[in-house]
Amino acid sequence: MSTELSAGNVVGFQALFDNPLFAGGIGLGALGAAAAFARKGALVALGTARRRLLVNVEISKQDPAYPWILAWLSKPRETPGFIASRLTRIHDMSVTTLTTSRGPAGVGGPTNAHFFLQPGYGRHIVKHGNAYIAVNREKHNTANMNTGEPHEIVQMTTLWAHRHVFEEVFAEAHRLAARANEGKTTVYSVRGMDWAPLGDPRTKRPLASVILDEGVKESIVADVKDFMSRQQWYIDRGIPYRRGYLLFGPPGSGKSSFIQALAGELDFSVAMVNLSEMGMTDDKLAYLLTKLPKRSILLLEDADAAFVNRRQRDSDGYSGATVTFSGLLNALDGLAAGEERIAFLTTNHIDRLDSALIRPGRVDMTVRIGEATRHQAALMWDRFYGDIDQDHSGRERFLARLNDLGLFGVGANGEPSNRHTSTAAIQGLFLFNKNDMEGAIEMAEGLIPRKFEPMEKNPEGAIKTPA
Repeated sequence: MSTELSAGNVVGFQALFDNPLFAGGIGLGALGAAAAFARKGALVALGTARRRLLVNVEISKQDPAYPWILAWLSKPRETPGFIASRLTRIHDMSVTTLTTSRGPAGVGGPTNAHFFLQPGYGRHIVKHGNAYIAVNREKHNTANMNTGEPHEIVQMTTLWAHRHVFEEVFAEAHRLAARANEGKTTVYSVRGMDWAPLGDPRTKRPLASVILDEGVKESIVADVKDFMSRQQWYIDRGIPYRRGYLLFGPPGSGKSSFIQALAGELDFSVAMVNLSEMGMTDDKLAYLLTKLPKRSILLLEDADAAFVNRRQRDSDGYSGATVTFSGLLNALDGLAAGEERIAFLTTNHIDRLDSALIRPGRVDMTVRIGEATRHQAALMWDRFYGDIDQDHSGRERFLARLNDLGLFGVGANGEPSNRHTSTAAIQGLFLFNKNDMEGAIEMAEGLIPRKFEPMEKNPEGAIKTPA
């Protein structure tokens, strides 16, 4: 019986294979499986070859080198050869427009526009030396939670044998960026949890253009340069490598202007922190101070105003500054404080600062930049009118006029006048009389500080000016 069943099965299978439809299906299935295996093998082989033969570099928009690479890609380059010139043509481009005023500023005045073309989103091919580089610029659907800007990347691919070309590319891109910012000072401000440039870089302010009292500027500059040259000295003695300066004095005395000029002199940038900014907390401040941009001066302006005028939460949800005094102390000189840092604090009222804030280690050098002195007024006069007042007669009349008005703290009779002026006020006077030194002398009385009283309202609601 079993022999008969086996014979029947064999006959049945033989009949199926003899059926042309079944045999064709088996053949097609085998061919499909072979094709699938071949395709998978080809993909694996291609991936292996890609990993072995190609090298990729990805640059995120959050990386400082991102704009440098875009500028490098925008650089015009010659590609000799018929095939190379066709391969490296960039058809999709984006534009960045920069406008500058031409002539006197004013509404509707003439402007100059500069257009910078750069590769747009998509795939491109560029040639650098003997190497071809495939460039893929992508914009993602995700966005930065702090700024709302979409994430972008630039991916660059070349042959493994030419991998060293990326070092040349990044070095050249950095040189282009340094050349573009040469003679300028970058100012950074806080944006979310990162530092971001505040507008375009500013033209460097010459240190000689900031006129302080005799010896003040020179002593600060000498101390900063000495600190910069002694990093190993600090390391050998286990001292945190950071230095703090406090500049105090009345408004308009040149504190912020000096810091900007010092940054230009040292070829540093300036990183500003507003302690009263909405959302600024102790943790955020500590994090930001450990992530300062390289070669930058930390600037905390009006440090006395950060912990005054606290109020209850308003209807808009803002309750004032959220940085605590202890949080500021820890950020400047605590366990979480960063190193390799030069910090400047400014204040108009040093008496409002706690002694714990300005102790050595947090503030190593305290300097008063005060009211305008005779020395400063003379140097400012020479800077504005030195070319037309070559015999200095006008300068002496101007200084005598300020002395008669008691603006140097002493009256004409030699007694204290309790009256001063600021270098900002003197500069404003000179700017009003750019080419008229006689007008500057005649208008010197306008340098006397004035007190403005608030206007009153009568019962009818009309504004009444105080007599």
